[in-house]
Amino acid sequence: MRYLTGLVVAAGVWAQPTVTDLLEQRTRELLAGAEKSCECVLGVAAVDLESGEILGRNPDTVFPQASAIKIPIMAEVFRAARAGRLRLEDRVRLEPSDLTGGSGKLKEELKRGPVERSVRELVELMIRDSDNVATNKLIAMVGMEEVNRTLDGLGLHRTRLRRRMMDIAAATRDEENVSTPGEMARLAEMLYRGRLADEAASREMIEIMKTVKGSMRKTIPAEIAVAAKPGELPGVRTETGIVFLPGRPFVLSVMGTYLPDKLDPLEPVIRIVYEHFVRLANANRYGHRVR
Repeated sequence: MRYLTGLVVAAGVWAQPTVTDLLEQRTRELLAGAEKSCECVLGVAAVDLESGEILGRNPDTVFPQASAIKIPIMAEVFRAARAGRLRLEDRVRLEPSDLTGGSGKLKEELKRGPVERSVRELVELMIRDSDNVATNKLIAMVGMEEVNRTLDGLGLHRTRLRRRMMDIAAATRDEENVSTPGEMARLAEMLYRGRLADEAASREMIEIMKTVKGSMRKTIPAEIAVAAKPGELPGVRTETGIVFLPGRPFVLSVMGTYLPDKLDPLEPVIRIVYEHFVRLANANRYGHRVR
């Protein structure tokens, strides 16, 4: 992990930054400008999936995750399926007592009586529609402690599932679902490289995330595949995903908090990072555009 700070000393000699270093510096300055203009607190981590280098702003700061925390919940469900603790084809009965607020369509169906879905369908609803009823049922099935134990095993010690969806009393006690831009970016990189469960499960999780219509999908050209999960709470916007840019795929995690009402700082940041990687994809290491 390398953060550009300007000139560096190598063997007692002042070494000049490369043009790629200067491009990274410029992009960081643009990210700083985006944070200043949004009058909020902003965190960004982008991982170049070709070189492994990270570009970030406040990448190690803990932010609330809103529905982006559903990515590690999904990963735990697939890991549980691989371990034989459940099957994705298993049918799950939902009762009116499972009702909760927030996003999703299951709550409307439950008002008319019990509903049955497969585990796989619950995962799809949780990610695609951000359905909170489906999310809470999956948390109950795999266990909050197991999710956090898996995160510890992955080295993601600051990513924590602390409460069910729409538990406002818990949120008032600061029991928030949290992570850092850097850790969520690492989680998405593990997904890209097939390391969250097995390769087949990782591919299926990515395909589910490709159905989501968040800020990345709105900002990045339609011909570029995107697999992402956004989250939103009052004063909070987050999104973590994989951008399959030909020649330069990258992972991006963006988080904003203390936001003024109705302000979304994500799209300008996504555009800045995307344009950075487009430049790298289309040029040689000296900036000569060869593609």
